[in-house]
Amino acid sequence: MQLAETADGAYADAQIDDYGQLARSQFPWRPPLRMEVRARSSAPAANAETTAQDLSVLRGTAGFGFWNYPFSVRGDILMLPEAVWFFYASPPSNMALVPGIPGWGWKAQVVHSMRPGALLATLPTALATGWGRLSRDTAPAARWLQRLSGTREALLDVDMTGWHTYTLEWYPKVARFWVDGIHVLTAPNPPTRALGFVAWLDNQYAVATPQGSLRFGAIATPEQWFAIDSININTN
Repeated sequence: MQLAETADGAYADAQIDDYGQLARSQFPWRPPLRMEVRARSSAPAANAETTAQDLSVLRGTAGFGFWNYPFSVRGDILMLPEAVWFFYASPPSNMALVPGIPGWGWKAQVVHSMRPGALLATLPTALATGWGRLSRDTAPAARWLQRLSGTREALLDVDMTGWHTYTLEWYPKVARFWVDGIHVLTAPNPPTRALGFVAWLDNQYAVATPQGSLRFGAIATPEQWFAIDSININTN
């Protein structure tokens, strides 16, 4: 998957998926399953010191796995996100969904927003966010944002430019992730509804923080690529 040099504000996307012509109720993947992908990228992952202007890292978002495609064809958000995947984002993305973990980088991640407990967290999240804006104490809002999104994630300490084997096992009560056979994340209570497979590279960014920031856009990129050598999904 390759992107040509792209100007700021002009959206570019290279992806493969299996849900483009399907209603969400027909999305093909449910637990239990095991996915194994061998992949590498043209540039390294962003780290804690990376700025939004840094052209030496992979820019935009990328990854592979399963999600509920919560957008309309125009890009409107139709529902809360659900995902079990390996996910990458570079600054200015700042999806600070788990306290203590940067809102960008290369991650193993589960997002489970479509659950009854998320509704109960909506009002406390809004109140905690308002308090954080007034007091600059965002810790309560960060905890409530994680409860709202149902996110579990781990930063991956691997060189994205090298070939690596990424594995996830998705069960009704737990999802587990490995890189080159090394366990990196166990996430209880993952999504159980049907999801679609996607592997992609784009130049989008998203901001969702405990301070109440929520915005999206597209950033300038040099020519870059995200290579997939193999994809294996086993439901046995």
